[in-house]
Amino acid sequence: MSDRQANSQYFTKDFLWGAATAAHQVEGGLQNDWTVWEAEHAKTLAAQAPYKYKHLDNWPEIEAQATEADNYRSADGVDHYNRYEQDFALLEQLHLNAFRFGIEWARIEPQEGVWDIQAVTHYKQYLKALTERGITPVVTLFHFTLPVWFAQKGGFTKRSNIRYFLRFAQKVLEEYSPYISYLITVNEPTVYVGESYINGVWPPNQHSKWQAYRVVRNLIRAHKQIYNLAHTNNSRLRVSMAHHLSDYYPGDDAWLTQRSTQIANYFGNHYIIKRVAKHSDFLGINYYQSHRIFGYRVHNPDTVQVNDLGWDMQPGRLAPALEGLAERYSLPIMITENGLADAADNYRQWWLAETIKAMNLSLQNGVPLVGYLHWSLLDNFEWDKGYWPKFGLVAVDRQTMQRHIRPSGRWYGLVVQRLRRASRQ
Repeated sequence: MSDRQANSQYFTKDFLWGAATAAHQVEGGLQNDWTVWEAEHAKTLAAQAPYKYKHLDNWPEIEAQATEADNYRSADGVDHYNRYEQDFALLEQLHLNAFRFGIEWARIEPQEGVWDIQAVTHYKQYLKALTERGITPVVTLFHFTLPVWFAQKGGFTKRSNIRYFLRFAQKVLEEYSPYISYLITVNEPTVYVGESYINGVWPPNQHSKWQAYRVVRNLIRAHKQIYNLAHTNNSRLRVSMAHHLSDYYPGDDAWLTQRSTQIANYFGNHYIIKRVAKHSDFLGINYYQSHRIFGYRVHNPDTVQVNDLGWDMQPGRLAPALEGLAERYSLPIMITENGLADAADNYRQWWLAETIKAMNLSLQNGVPLVGYLHWSLLDNFEWDKGYWPKFGLVAVDRQTMQRHIRPSGRWYGLVVQRLRRASRQ
């Protein structure tokens, strides 16, 4: 990225430059529906790894870890729960002014109706430490994990269970409202429903489109009710979901291609967004991939590079995707996740540069973009894939828990520093 592009004035002084995490993926020491599932499935996931990942170019590098059962147990995470001050210092080193994280429901309410005072106090200290450093918290309530007792009640498959989630949200608002500016109610509802209730590869491992539909509807209901609750408690609080943006685009002008692209975009993106837009103060967008459609199938360009998970990488497609969302919904947009698995750090700087160019172009074209949160600050537990995918700006040695900023992370920090200085002039 050239100096001219890096010094663009389209990024205002209020723009949020940050990184993101999720509680289960970094904190360690948790007991929730996922840790129960991990204990039951770790050996099976390790045995399945060659069938799932042997086609990847990096299989020789990941084989030892991917075929080890402990890889699929979150266990101590990267000890962020105890080392958060150290990790906040890393945010400062990277010149970041925003941080997205989760308040883990299973910590706050480990048993039905019983609040853990120590956990409540921990997150209050956590939020104070962030705000004292001038870092804006972006708080997530539900990032795929549930208290065991709530999962045993059927989780979000039952409309009557929404009240428990609302009670948790109310507790968060009561305890932490003075420290919170941005609240994410639900992370990636389409991913959660797809993996847990359609593909059946995440807990509770169901294959039921009917249950998937019920969960989607109940998550929408929960979001709307929390939105109303939040604005009753704190009129300045800005609330959204974090939507997984699957950017589908046509590869030609054929009728079937155009129609297939419309259908894919509707069900992949707009079905939920259009139902919560009037109960959202901004759009939280997680962007990782784009998909080029020919006819009724995805055929991505042969020249596209892939990350360590085999996902194609088209960061420049972020610009038209953002412009389409802005035109359709007329809401401010925050990129709440965006990144890649790249253990060797071969592509992350390129990805960041292309993403910043795309955001700059979007701002130039009138998109009300308010922030960018890179996934992830730290190497983390990547759900059913475990620890071998490396998304972090900061590498973590899980034997010693030592942190080391990757070269791409240092580059990102320097670019953010220049952009923030330029925006203040």
